[in-house]
Amino acid sequence: MSTITTTAAAGPGTADTDATRRPEWSRLLDAVQESGQYTTTREAERITRIVLSALGGHVVGDERVALARRLPEEAARLIASQIPVTRPLAASEFVDTVATRIEGATPATARWDVSAVLSTLPALVGDDLTARLLRHLPPGYALLFGKAELTPAA
Repeated sequence: MSTITTTAAAGPGTADTDATRRPEWSRLLDAVQESGQYTTTREAERITRIVLSALGGHVVGDERVALARRLPEEAARLIASQIPVTRPLAASEFVDTVATRIEGATPATARWDVSAVLSTLPALVGDDLTARLLRHLPPGYALLFGKAELTPAA
């Protein structure tokens, strides 16, 4: 899987809205294309736009602001332009919703598409923000982000 690097690392207390700290949209698309094994950048872009638009309604508050600041500007607009959902969807419902937006998609292909996009985000936004996002999303999203979902033993 491809990793995405920014031109400068944003440390604690730095203003990470500076354009030099944002990864490029094309690098995000390249990573998604590689992750999802899409044959064209156009297909990777279509899937990325659909998935990020769907995610945008589920990420709210400080996490939404932080996510938008660390993403390429085009991706940030997709996240920020969405109206927050009134009821967060379980991960499987989220995938099913994305499937309805992708022509010819099945739940299995939509899960692939969602994972192809969301699994590229931790390299962009960092493990700290990814963990914060996952704490605010219903259970099941960690796997979509390419992370293990650990639960305490009973």
